[in-house]
Amino acid sequence: MDSSIQLLSTKVLSDNQKQALVDANFSVIDVDFIQTKKQEFKLEEINDNLIFTSQNAAQSVLFHPKVEELRSKNVYCVGLKTKALLEENNFNVIVYVDYASDLAEIITLIYANESFTFFSGNLRKETLPLALKGAKIKFNEIQVYETLLTPQKIKVAVEAILFFSPSGVESYLKDNTLKKELCFCIGETTAEALEKTTKNIIVASYPSVENVIQECIEEYK
Repeated sequence: MDSSIQLLSTKVLSDNQKQALVDANFSVIDVDFIQTKKQEFKLEEINDNLIFTSQNAAQSVLFHPKVEELRSKNVYCVGLKTKALLEENNFNVIVYVDYASDLAEIITLIYANESFTFFSGNLRKETLPLALKGAKIKFNEIQVYETLLTPQKIKVAVEAILFFSPSGVESYLKDNTLKKELCFCIGETTAEALEKTTKNIIVASYPSVENVIQECIEEYK
């Protein structure tokens, strides 16, 4: 029997996700390199359409006491899990894509006459706001959650690392260096955060945690 492959996940995985890796002969360390926390915010000056680019933003808004007032509005979102979460809570998602850059393109090309409120986090990328400003689209932004980096030193040598966000990459690199490790990324923006540091990058064919895991298993088969 080959010895198992040492792998680090930069977020804590579910039991099922971890088991899939263990079954494929990986020895798994999973640690949260970022934390998110909800913020206090007011639901004021809400435009006709809502934008969510993360599950964290959606969760934060769903906990707001006045969330009822938003259900009549159309939603544009990034990510299948974000879409599912909003639809489970009776929101009307009319546009859903995998990346913020795709959403920026769709809105500027097709919905430029609409107005939007973007629910965001403190470390959000400029992609969407810049595109909307550039196209002179009416929008405002409400910050509804905060991402905190929780860096730590990993003392075990690992062969593969799973990354799920640019902030996860930033947090990992604070206390650790990359050598020959193979880095599996959930999407292009996460991969871009690594490009100056390593060339050993594999991007999941679809941006989900399960796909990152699958990509990793396939690579080592």
